[in-house]
Amino acid sequence: MELTINGTKHEVDIEPDTPLLWVLRDELGMTGTKYGCGLAQCGACTVLVDGQATRSCVTSVESVARSEIMTIEAITEDTVGQKLVEAWVSNQVPQCGYCQSGQVMAATALLKQSPQPTDEDIAAAMVNLCRCGTYNAIAAAVRQAAEA
Repeated sequence: MELTINGTKHEVDIEPDTPLLWVLRDELGMTGTKYGCGLAQCGACTVLVDGQATRSCVTSVESVARSEIMTIEAITEDTVGQKLVEAWVSNQVPQCGYCQSGQVMAATALLKQSPQPTDEDIAAAMVNLCRCGTYNAIAAAVRQAAEA
C-alpha cells in the first residue's frame, strides 16, 4: 500500500485495517504522534488527513491510502503550523507535553479552516484532552497564531 505522508510517498506492506497510528509509529518510525486511549477520545494521535484533524488510532490505513497525511514531524514546514509552534513556545503551553503534538495538529486544522476563529470556534475545535489542564494556554496560543 502506498501512503503520502508529509509530502513523501511510502510503500508499506501492512493489513488494510491496521490503524494509521501503528503504521506511523511502528512501520515508519514517526513517533511524534502519540498513543493515548485507542478509542479516538483523547486526541493524542491527531494527524491531518487532507487538512482535516483525524484520530489516527481508529483510522484504517486503507481509508487514507489516497490522501495527503501530515504529522507533527512536518508541522514547521507548514506556514500555519510554524506560527502555531512559535505561539506554543511563546505561551509556554506544554507541561508534560504528551498531548501537545495532537493539540498542535488540531489547532493547525482549525486555523486552516478558520483563519480568524472566535473563542467559540476555538472551544469547539480544541477538544483534545490535556491531563495537565493547559486549555487556557492552548486557547491563547491559537489566538496569538491567528493574529500573526
